Amino acid sequence: MRTLVVGFRLGNDTTSRQVTALVTESGVLHRAQGVYGKLPRFARPEPSHALTTPIPAFQGEHPLARPIASLREHHARFKAKGYIRALIPPASVRLDIEEHPVLPVVPHRELLEAFVGAAPDTPQPLDIAIKAFRAALGLPTRPANVSWAPREQPLPPRVDAMLRALSHGSAISSPQRLPVGWTVTGDGVRLHVGRTGETIDRQAVIELQAALSAWLRFTGKPKETTD
Repeated sequence: MRTLVVGFRLGNDTTSRQVTALVTESGVLHRAQGVYGKLPRFARPEPSHALTTPIPAFQGEHPLARPIASLREHHARFKAKGYIRALIPPASVRLDIEEHPVLPVVPHRELLEAFVGAAPDTPQPLDIAIKAFRAALGLPTRPANVSWAPREQPLPPRVDAMLRALSHGSAISSPQRLPVGWTVTGDGVRLHVGRTGETIDRQAVIELQAALSAWLRFTGKPKETTD
């Protein structure tokens, strides 16, 4: 039976060491490390928590979710340690070898060796290889060239009313009975003490808004913001 895997091999030319990691279609992470040109040391296989634990938090989780996340973490962590040579670029490969039982306890040396022998040397990002792996298994993948943007939140009613006032050329002012106050127009923000006042620039307004938001949160009072 053929087994679909996704993985990579990275090398560190400074230390002459390499690391190989792959995830199988059943959700098992396999790893091996060693020195260039020598037999690697195989780590204990890591089956998906969704298959091995009775903890309710993992029930219903897809068996590939955490292994793929771990594969990404290993890739990023080893590159940060200087393993920057792609000895085997990230790839999704279907191997002519049968996977060990779903819950293996010993390293599957033949599986990793088959991956090393069959993986192409075409450079590509890890996310592309993972996408191909998921697509081959019929799993949903994130569309390409789709940028994420936060969903715009509706403004509080009072803020929305003030925004409409500004758009119609009206000014928004503090109560006239206060000796210290402010006036907001489409042209700027003006602070005043009695008859003396000064207009502050946009950066100062941003800092003031942040300080007031922090104060309202610190004192535990409800607030309305334009964020």
